[in-house]
Amino acid sequence: MTFPPADHTTTEPGLVPPPSCPAHAAAGVEGVTRLHGAAAETDPMGLYEKLRAAHGPVAPVLLEGDVRAWLVLGYLENRDVATRSTQFSRDPRTWHGWKSGEIDAETSPLVPMIGWRPDCVCADGEEHQRLRGAVTASLNQFDQRGIRRHITRFAHQLIDEFCESGRTELVGQFTEPLPMLVLTHLLGMPDEDGPKLVHAARDLFKATETSLASNAYVLETLKQLVAAKRAVPGQDIASVLMAHPADLSDEEVQHHLRLILLAGYETTANLMANVLRMTVTDPRFRGSLAGGQMTLPEAVEQVLWDEPPLMVCPGRWATGDTSLGGQEIKAGDMLLLGLAAGNVDQAVRQDPSTRVHHNRAHLSFSAGAHECPGQDIGRVIADTGIDILLTRLPDISLAIAESELTWRSSTWARHLTALPVKFAGRVPETRDLLAPLPAPPPPTIGMPAAPRVPVSEPRVSWRARLRRLLRLR
Repeated sequence: MTFPPADHTTTEPGLVPPPSCPAHAAAGVEGVTRLHGAAAETDPMGLYEKLRAAHGPVAPVLLEGDVRAWLVLGYLENRDVATRSTQFSRDPRTWHGWKSGEIDAETSPLVPMIGWRPDCVCADGEEHQRLRGAVTASLNQFDQRGIRRHITRFAHQLIDEFCESGRTELVGQFTEPLPMLVLTHLLGMPDEDGPKLVHAARDLFKATETSLASNAYVLETLKQLVAAKRAVPGQDIASVLMAHPADLSDEEVQHHLRLILLAGYETTANLMANVLRMTVTDPRFRGSLAGGQMTLPEAVEQVLWDEPPLMVCPGRWATGDTSLGGQEIKAGDMLLLGLAAGNVDQAVRQDPSTRVHHNRAHLSFSAGAHECPGQDIGRVIADTGIDILLTRLPDISLAIAESELTWRSSTWARHLTALPVKFAGRVPETRDLLAPLPAPPPPTIGMPAAPRVPVSEPRVSWRARLRRLLRLR
C-alpha cells in the first residue's frame, strides 16, 4: 500500500513538536495521521476536517500498531465504496496486511473489528445473500408493536428505580441498560448475561489489549446460548437463525448473534445518549419537541446526521487497483467508511447547523447491500424509550454545566461518559408491568412455537433483580 507524501505545508521550519506532544503523536510513519491517540480521542470531528483539508475526500491514516488504511471522508465516496461490492469487498481475507506481516493476527486488538468471521458482514454475493436472509428473517419475526411492548415494560422498570430521587445519571441508569435488556431478551438470553456482555462489547470497540479476551468472552457466552437453544428452541432470534432454511452451522449462528448484539447495542446506546444530551442542553431542540414542531423520530434522524453512533465503520478491501477521491487505491488496500465525516460533507450539507427534516439519506447505518438490517429496531428502542422518559419526567434538565460533560473515544465510536440530570421526584407507577406479553407471530419457516409461560413473579423481585444487574455494570 503506497501513501502519497505527507503534507507539511502547515508546519513552519524549526517548529517541530516534541515527542510527548499530542500533535507529534498524531503523526506516524511517513507523517501519516494516526486515527487513534490524543487527537482522535479529544476531537475526532476536528481531525476528520484536517484530513479532508489536507487530502480531499479520501485520506491515508494509521490504525493501532501503525496499520495502514484509507479513511473515506466524502459523502459520495462513502456511498460509492459501500455500494460497489465487486470493487470493494467485505471479505477481509482480501487484505494484503495478513501476508505482509503488518499485523499479528494472534495479538492485535484490531482483529475483533477487522478479522474474518463466518457472518454476513464478511461475505459478498450469494454467500452474503444466504446469511443475510437468515438475519433478516430473525429480526422480522418481531413486529414493531410487539417490540414496543417489551421496551415499554423495561423502560418503566428502569425509571421506577430512580424517579423518586429527583436525580440520576442517564447513561448508566437508562441509555445503556435499556438496549441491553431489550436485545438480550430478543436474542433469547437470560437477563443476567446482559451487564458482562455490555462491558465486553464496549471493550471490543476500544481496540485495547483486552479486546481479544472480551471477544472470546462474548463468543463463549453465545456458544452456550446456541447449545441451549438447540435443545429447547424458543421464539427468539437465536432459534430462528437455527431453524432458517439457509441451514446455518452452530458457528455461523454464534457469530451472527455476536454481530446483532454488538452492532445493535453499541449503536442504540450511543444514539439514545446523544438524543437525550441534545434534549437537555439545546433549548431550540427541546423547544421544538415541546411545541410540536419536531417529532421525536425526526429528532432521532437529526442526531443520526450530526452524531452517528459509529463514527468510522470497518472495513472494505479493494479487489483491484482503482482510483477514489483523487487517490490511487491498490489491490488489497483497506478502506474505512468515515460515516461521521461523510454526513457533514459540504457536497450534501452546505450548513451542518441547519436542521434536517424527513431525510434518512445519512450514512449512519452505512449503505448498499450491507446497510444495517436492524436499524429499525434501534430506532424503535430509542423512540419508545426516550418518549416514555420525557413523558414521565417532563421537567428533566441537566444537573451540571454543559461544559462539564465528557466523552471517551476510540477509532470507531465516541461515547458520552455520563449525563447527570435532575427533575421533580415522583413515586413509581403502580401499573402491572409483568402481565404476560403476546407471543410474537409464529415464523413462516416451520419453527415450532415455544409454550407461553405465565408470569407469576411479584414485582419486587424484578426491581431487586434490576438493581443487581445495574450494580454488576
